[in-house]
Amino acid sequence: MSIEVVGFDDLDTRTAYAVWRLRQDVFVVEQDCPFPDLDGRDLEPGTRHVLLREDGALIGYARAVDDAHEWRIGRVVLARAARGRGLADELMRATMAVCPGRDLVLDAQAPLAGWYASHGFVVDGEEFIEDGIPHVPMRRPHAS
Repeated sequence: MSIEVVGFDDLDTRTAYAVWRLRQDVFVVEQDCPFPDLDGRDLEPGTRHVLLREDGALIGYARAVDDAHEWRIGRVVLARAARGRGLADELMRATMAVCPGRDLVLDAQAPLAGWYASHGFVVDGEEFIEDGIPHVPMRRPHAS
């Protein structure tokens, strides 16, 4: 297993395709939630793409977006076959590690709020519905 962190311009075409395919397979197909996954944020110069591979295959992904005053983590996803092995924790730790010096924020699917809390995130607002799925805003304050 390996974890790699790259900017958009360092994603080769096959890796970019694998990222978008994984996100589509889980967020659009598995969760039955058609939404505009390609939102333009992948292209931003400060965005970091965190790639989790096993035997060369992409099995997990997360995105960290530089929002100037905080880091926004999103698109945290594991392939179905990779779940239940603690790999999501490794992916999240690696993603948080590439976001120095500022608070981390994310919009968690409500059933996963407890898992994000295990990584130091706290609910930071009211639950809301996004694309038909309940979410809660969460924040992990920067440790000074």
